[in-house]
Amino acid sequence: MTEVCPHFHAAIELIGKRWSGAIIWALDDGPLRFAELKRSIPGLSDRLLSQRLRELEEAGLMAREVEDGPQVKVTYSLTEMGEGLRPAVRALRKWACEWQDSLP
Repeated sequence: MTEVCPHFHAAIELIGKRWSGAIIWALDDGPLRFAELKRSIPGLSDRLLSQRLRELEEAGLMAREVEDGPQVKVTYSLTEMGEGLRPAVRALRKWACEWQDSLP
């Protein structure tokens, strides 16, 4: 029997946290502001969204960009590492759609 790769396990633990996958999916189409992310993920609280964004940024999957001006604008986007998840996230979405009737 093959031993589970610790790197795979760490990646699953990170992106498998509640709402993390949804945030990564929402950013798949491009950068979004906080309110846009919140609207795209119904049921996600401001507090938890902030926490997950911070975790994903610390892990190097997402970047936070602040534009100074009369009104400060903060946008979130996938980094090169985060973009590397696109094929896996898209494959998981396809799998979920195919098996939606069998999922809990």
